[in-house]
Amino acid sequence: MKRFITFLSVTLFLIGCHKMEEPKPKDFTSGKNHVTTMVDNVQREYYVHIPASYDGVTAVPVVFMLHGTSGDGLRFYKISGWKEVGEEENIITVFPSSGKYCIKEDDGTVKHTTKWNAFPSNWEVCQGETLLDDIKFLKQIIVELKDKYVIDSKRMYIVGFSNGGQMAYRCAFEMSDVFAAVVESAGKGSPVGKPLRNIPITYQFGNIDRKLFPDPNIIIPLSKFDSLLQNSPRWMDMVSDHTIPFEYASEYTLSGDTKTVMTATFESVPGGENREFQFHLINGLGHNYPNGKNHPLEGAKVNWEWLKQYTLP
Repeated sequence: MKRFITFLSVTLFLIGCHKMEEPKPKDFTSGKNHVTTMVDNVQREYYVHIPASYDGVTAVPVVFMLHGTSGDGLRFYKISGWKEVGEEENIITVFPSSGKYCIKEDDGTVKHTTKWNAFPSNWEVCQGETLLDDIKFLKQIIVELKDKYVIDSKRMYIVGFSNGGQMAYRCAFEMSDVFAAVVESAGKGSPVGKPLRNIPITYQFGNIDRKLFPDPNIIIPLSKFDSLLQNSPRWMDMVSDHTIPFEYASEYTLSGDTKTVMTATFESVPGGENREFQFHLINGLGHNYPNGKNHPLEGAKVNWEWLKQYTLP
């Protein structure tokens, strides 16, 4: 009997010690990490910023920032403001690079530049070029992130600027089971198919964006925002490309300031679901992702305040 009690005591002690063991952190390097990976026999790259407060044990959110045409991951690592927000908020931030192609614009201009393989837009690749599978690339990045870091899988988000915004729009359809919410800045593709999930979306651009409004004499007054949403076919299409496939109401509520930012907020259908579609018109912003230097608005901070309220179901 004494032997049994001794055995039981030792066993309970060992179990208690095992329970008290703290999880071992995964190996990681704080700050900037440049990563290359092979996708369909093509070398791709992305940058990952690990904040100083990340401990390798506690799961943290992840934000992807997609660059625009002619940019790359390193450029938006430097200028978007997201790595700084990542440091402040303990977020892992990811900056992938798209492929580079010979492309033909709708006006016939031919150039070699970086592009995301987003939905059909006002450009096409030159003869002999083949667009890379960027959905597969982004999914592979996520697999590699999960293998190396401790991330909160229900709190992954994607933000895109210009052509990157078009890619973010594509991800809203094809990766809405992975990302909790999406921000499209100064770029949107054309809807194709049905989204995997009705995802929260923010769509934003500036009132002097010359990619959208080429005429330098055109400045869209923020006071006309409501009228344009209701009467301009072009603006109504921008709205319906979100409200119809993602099941948002056609009615909206207006908020904001005609001197800074005006926002139209569209509620979910049916109502009461934890999601919304927001359409922002930003005063004085050209074709840029606002970072506090090219415009007073710090887009990463504003976008994070909106994104962080959402998690995957």
